[in-house]
Amino acid sequence: MAEAFTAGVKMGGLTSDTEIRLLLCYLVKTAGPVTRETLEGALLQEQLVNYFEFADALSELQRQGLICAGDKGFTVTPKGATVAEELAYDLPRSVRESAILAVIRLQSWAHRAAENHAQVLHDDGGYRVVCSIRDEGQPESFRLELAMPDNLTAEEVKNRFIARGSQIYNTLLECLTQPLSDAERPPEAVL
Repeated sequence: MAEAFTAGVKMGGLTSDTEIRLLLCYLVKTAGPVTRETLEGALLQEQLVNYFEFADALSELQRQGLICAGDKGFTVTPKGATVAEELAYDLPRSVRESAILAVIRLQSWAHRAAENHAQVLHDDGGYRVVCSIRDEGQPESFRLELAMPDNLTAEEVKNRFIARGSQIYNTLLECLTQPLSDAERPPEAVL
């Protein structure tokens, strides 16, 4: 039965419920507000905790009043901040650093994905990646649709647009607004 609570945890990860609660409190204080999905994704991806222990620890922190849930995710309470400041350094440094870097990576990705939106659509003609850039609260300012030969390629293009959408937009805008050279200009008769 003990294996159920350590399954998926790499060597050096946390198996003590107290340590897991400390880590969560530290992460919410350091990176908050932070969503449950971000915490879960970061800690499970890094194999620092078991899912069941994570879920129990998060519920217990809320019950104890160390963190509270809000519209944008969990935030630390003054009581939780004190706990994090005084006890988090009892956790291994490698665990703290790995966890906080994973949380920041996921938060950064979520922010980019909200701004640089991309989705893969499948229809009879194959796969299409619909990319758009939206400023918060504004309609999309850029839209690009690309045909892809297969789902794997489409997913890769989607992820690259999310990661580099602003760079792609700036490069395209620069290409479209730079003066044309004499060789590139249309002949007078075409104008």
